[in-house]
Amino acid sequence: MTAVLTRRPGLARIRAVGSPLQTVCLALVGLVVLAALTAPWLAPHDPNAVDLGQALAGPSADHPLGVDAAGRDTLSRLLLGARTSLLGPLGVVAFSTLAGIAVGMTAAWRGGRLDSLLSRSTELVFAFPGMLLAILIISVYGEGLLAPVLALAVAYLPYVSRLTRSLVLAERARPYVSAYLVQGHSAVQICLRHVLPNIAPVVLAQSAINFGYALMDLAGLSFLGLGIPALTPDWGRMVFDGQTAIQHGYPLSAVLPCLFIVLTVVAFNVVGERWADRVARRSR
Repeated sequence: MTAVLTRRPGLARIRAVGSPLQTVCLALVGLVVLAALTAPWLAPHDPNAVDLGQALAGPSADHPLGVDAAGRDTLSRLLLGARTSLLGPLGVVAFSTLAGIAVGMTAAWRGGRLDSLLSRSTELVFAFPGMLLAILIISVYGEGLLAPVLALAVAYLPYVSRLTRSLVLAERARPYVSAYLVQGHSAVQICLRHVLPNIAPVVLAQSAINFGYALMDLAGLSFLGLGIPALTPDWGRMVFDGQTAIQHGYPLSAVLPCLFIVLTVVAFNVVGERWADRVARRSR
């Protein structure tokens, strides 16, 4: 018997072609990622070099974006801060996406009591705020990026698992799955080789949206002085450190990281939502 080919679009058929807004957001995402990758070479100064004699100085030839209350170069901290600000959400999205796909796919394919158990477990996670979980874990394990990343990843896992479960249930009812089962293919082979490529675009679109929210949550934790060590350049930590500058009438060191956070979150959300809309139109 010849296997029935899948008809929904896989990753290769989803192209990043959309509205001008999506193009701008894609370009912004690319620039932020490029800045994070090349920050050690682009930064004009050591981001932790303190010069109290230059504290709260405005833009100059040596410091194009001025310096903060500790005399540290704002431009250098913005560039190096992009690395930490993107690395944390990347860890959250990577863990929550992989674990969420595994949980959702297992629940949908096996069904029965296992489906009920996994579904109820994810609902319990929904009932516990992710930020509160992160604060509790940080209070136990202290400063560092790992604790808040793992806490938020657990909090974001249900979003991916529930989406994956619904998509897999729809795919399992399609004729090609029955054809592969008749041919003797195992459930693991069918899920990994055929079902997963079909649902991947939708799941990745959700992960792009989750990336923006994770960036915002981690920045909020940094602003509260939690998670990220004080000397580590980070956009949320820069906003926290810039409070003193705002009180003295020099808001640039706090406003700029705020602007970067907002623009990056909006860019990831727009890209994820437009990608999801495009996938939905192609699958009709």
